[in-house]
This record gives sequence, structure tokens and C-alpha cells, in this order.
Amino acid sequence: MKITDITWEKLHINLLEPFKIAFTEIDYAEVVLIKVTTDEGLTGYGEAAPFAPVTGETPDGVIAVLEMLKPGLLGMDPFCIEQIHAMMDHVIYSNGAAKCAVDLAMFDLMGKACGQPVYKLLGGYQNEVQNDITIGISTPEQMAEAAERCVRREGFHILKIKCGIDPDADIRALELIRQKVGPEIRLRVDANQGYNIPRALYAIEGFRRVGVEAVEQCLPYWDHAGMAELRAKAGGMQLMLDESVHDPKDAAALVRGGCADILNIKLMKCGGLLPGLKISDIAEASGVTCMVGCMLETKLAITAGVSLVAARKNITEADCDSFLFYQDSETGMTGGFRRENDRFILLDRPGFGVDIDF
Repeated sequence: MKITDITWEKLHINLLEPFKIAFTEIDYAEVVLIKVTTDEGLTGYGEAAPFAPVTGETPDGVIAVLEMLKPGLLGMDPFCIEQIHAMMDHVIYSNGAAKCAVDLAMFDLMGKACGQPVYKLLGGYQNEVQNDITIGISTPEQMAEAAERCVRREGFHILKIKCGIDPDADIRALELIRQKVGPEIRLRVDANQGYNIPRALYAIEGFRRVGVEAVEQCLPYWDHAGMAELRAKAGGMQLMLDESVHDPKDAAALVRGGCADILNIKLMKCGGLLPGLKISDIAEASGVTCMVGCMLETKLAITAGVSLVAARKNITEADCDSFLFYQDSETGMTGGFRRENDRFILLDRPGFGVDIDF
């Protein structure tokens, strides 16, 4: 099977309401969808969801990179995925979201050629995952009300709470959330690089009192020494890293340095499923577990992320919820998986099993 053409289009998606984290507020997303056709008549789809504050990419930048990559991709075999990544890395450094779009299209094609869903190609550990839901930053009272809605109306049992601006307000929000949702709901917190070490330690003690199980990315992405120090002083609180983990080399350095208990794999940072698998393997060999998270993505990339979680035993957590923050009908996509409250069950369809009109 050989690649004969690659086309793409940009998609603008308005969020249902603004979403605030420690370093920015977002009210829309722009993604780039790609379609890869082959000489055997199969079509594969991929997605880039750039997020400039984390990956340094923009939608127009992604398109420029795809234009650079297209000549090298034409004539390649989608099954030669390691070779394809080597070619992309030779052409341009980093640009994980653009490379992710290509990677996902290759896996979609491989699944369709084999008549198998992608999660089985990746390892096939299970076909469903339990997903969390994220609560953005607002007043502690509003955050508690949102958390209660997600638990009572939407059926979620794991909440991820954004924080990182004011430790006292963060602790207050978690206290109110715990009061609203009760003792059985799992809570984790994401500071999005908003703390320094003293503020992080102060916040962690407050979080511990209300039963928070993990705290994500307390410090700036580059501060590996600080992360190791924080972990040594955190009294056993599980510490997760996200913005620090862009590729397998980052993962190796972080686990060697004793910086994290959990690594958050995001396909848009690392360049797709193949690098995501490598990060998971590095973590597993080092006694560290993984979560798969997401940027603001459509059902296509979300299905890819859920597929990676389902495929590997060492990926124990899923934070693939961003498709819930916009009107799903805007994208015109169906399939991929079905949702039963917080359980996402992958469909037994070839490739990603997502229906796309493009």
C-alpha cells in the first residue's frame, strides 16, 4: 500500500463557555484535519490540534509543516510507521501536532487494511476506559457547582480540577467540591505550571486534607531539579507531569531524575501514537504509570487517545474529555466510541471507526 495524496482543512470550533486554566483562557479551538489516500483505495484520517502556549504551534503553522512533509510522504507505505516518523523528524524538529496528524492517519489506514480497530493494533489490553472530566478555574463556589453537575448529571466518578493561580482559593475550591460530591469521588488537581516549590507544598497539604490523589505539573516545564525536590518533599502525594513531557527523551530524563509518579501523554505534544507507545514503555520500565490527556480536539483525536489508553496496561488513567466542551454536532463526526456516563467503549470497527465528511 502506497500513499498517493494528502489533503487537509482547518476547522474552527466554538466552546460552549470559556475555559480558564492557570496561564490562559480559551473560548474556541482550531484544528487541522488531514485525509490520506492510497493506491488501494483506502482513506485514513488524522488530526492536529495545536496549542501555542504548550507546543508552540498554530493551525497555519501546522499547514505549513504538512506542506513540507507531503513530498516525502507520497509513495510511502503507511505500515512503515517508524520510517515515516524518521522522515518527518529529518525534515523538521518538534511540531508534534503536525506529526500527530500524519501518525493518526497512518494508524487509521493500518486498522482499515487489517480490518481491526486501532486499539488492537496498539496492544488490545481492553476496549473501554473510565474517563475523568475537567473543571476549569472560576470562583470556588462556581467550581463546586460545576463538579456536582458533572457527578450527579453526567455520571463522572473522577474529577480533574484546574488550579495554580492562588493556592488559598485552590484549597477552598477543593474543600467545597469535596463537600458537594462526597467521599467516594476521585479528585486530582492540575496546576498548569502555576506554582513554585513553597506554594506547591502549601497547596499539596491542603489538597491532602480533602483526599486529592494526584497533583499535576506544579512547576514550570523546564524545572526538572525543582520537580525532583518537590517530589522528595511531597509526603507521598502522587505527582504528575504534563507540559514537561513532549517526547520519549523527555520521559526518559524525567523518570531518571525521579521527577514524577505519573506521566501525562498527549498525542499533540509527542507526535502521535507511535511516540506515545514509546513514552508508555519508558514509564513502565521505570515503575511509573501514565495517563493520556488531550488538547481541545475533535472526536477523531479523542478516539485515538482513548485507543491508546485501552491498548496498554500501564496507562491507567484517561483525561480525554475535551469533546464535551463544545457542541459535538459542529464537527459532523460520529462513531469512534460510545459513552456510558464516564465509561468510553471503543467500537469494534476498522481503524478509528470515526465517520468524517471531508
